Amino acid sequence: MLNSKKTNILLAMAGAAVLMASTPVLAQAPAEPAPAAETAMAPAAPAAAAPEADPASVGEAVGGGHGGGITPISMFMEATVVVKVVMAGLLLASIFSWTLLLIKLFEFGALNRKTDSFLENFRGARTIADMKAIATAEEYEGNPLADMAAAATEEVDLSRQAGLSVTGEHRHDTLARAQAAVTAVQAGLAKRISGGQQFLASVGSSGPFVGLFGTVYGIMNSFIGIAESNTTNLAVVAPGIAEALLATGIGLFAAIPAVIFYNYFNTRIAAYGARADGFNAELINSISRQLDKGA
Repeated sequence: MLNSKKTNILLAMAGAAVLMASTPVLAQAPAEPAPAAETAMAPAAPAAAAPEADPASVGEAVGGGHGGGITPISMFMEATVVVKVVMAGLLLASIFSWTLLLIKLFEFGALNRKTDSFLENFRGARTIADMKAIATAEEYEGNPLADMAAAATEEVDLSRQAGLSVTGEHRHDTLARAQAAVTAVQAGLAKRISGGQQFLASVGSSGPFVGLFGTVYGIMNSFIGIAESNTTNLAVVAPGIAEALLATGIGLFAAIPAVIFYNYFNTRIAAYGARADGFNAELINSISRQLDKGA
């Protein structure tokens, strides 16, 4: 009886040992996933990629083809006709402005040199006849101050030829007529030396607005191309907008020098006008002095 109980206890302990030894093995064995689970958890197939627009065709629709790098020349060549006309006109205006600058610089330089020489000789004259001879000399032909002196002395000679007593009772009338002749010549002085100023003023004031018109037209055209191509890719849209902005840049390039030249020459013109005003008084005083001397 005791032996059977011992046997049963040993068998129970042996079974427990076998069960404990087999449990880790069962726990480590991976369970095979069901085919249905694999199918359910598999990622969905990627949707078919939408066809991308061809950059070349989109670029042509937006602002023209740009096969190579973007340069000012290529932007000009690819711009629309209206923008091309605007840019070409502004470039011509800029060329004329710089040409006018060079012409007027030489003109004012020669004018001041000739005026200095004339004043030096005029102040050495001893009689009204000497003044007239110097003023009408060929080397001073076209000089405004020489023309003023020639007009005044000519009026005195005309009064003498008319039999008037220019050194006596008709002296004041003679001086008044000489002054009127000088004023008439001086009135046209500003017009004579301000040639081209109106052109510079027009370019300086309207150049930016003309360029802005080209920009507005070009950008409007670019946005129409964007709407037709259904793309907002900056690399595709940028060339057309750059072409439009180039028009404003050229407008400023033409306008800024024109404004500077206009102000500079206005200063030169005003300075020469003041010089002419001073000579007017000097001339009348010289003639009056000579008439008092009876010359």
